[in-house]
Amino acid sequence: MKKLFLMGRSEAGKTSLTQALRGEELHYRKTQYTSSDEDTIDSPGEYAESKCFSVGLACFSFEADAVAVVQAADEPYNLFSPSLRSFVLRPLIGIITKIDSPYANIPMVRQWLTDAGCERVFLINNVTREGIDELMDYLKEDLPRLTFEQAKQRQRLGLSEWIPLPDVLPAISRGLTG
Repeated sequence: MKKLFLMGRSEAGKTSLTQALRGEELHYRKTQYTSSDEDTIDSPGEYAESKCFSVGLACFSFEADAVAVVQAADEPYNLFSPSLRSFVLRPLIGIITKIDSPYANIPMVRQWLTDAGCERVFLINNVTREGIDELMDYLKEDLPRLTFEQAKQRQRLGLSEWIPLPDVLPAISRGLTG
């Protein structure tokens, strides 16, 4: 199972999501420091909210197999800039929580996550556990294992190791097509 690093604004639902992924009963607990277990790394929202601490997010991302930007569906503003993908060297996914909020604006939050470079976006309700199974299925998928030569080829093409090669790229990279 992939180890997932969660980052997002305070009260976005990161700790509740961690509890839901473990199948635990939800209870409020303010995350005061970054906590890590076998499957998740949960960071305080203040790390995403402050330029002084945000560099810690990049550092913690190296300890994970995938990075998740967690945003509530009723977020009043977006903390994450477009092209966040450029500093995250892991698969980047988006998780929209609180999808049942009467103030939810899922299309707007989905667009923020897409602009940030999230490859997939999951809709989650931590209380009812809606969407948890789909996220768990994603986390259970194995990451591809590459040889050193395959990794160098992908690097030359500017591709990440976890994104499948389009059928035409191997031929182009070998110079076999005209």
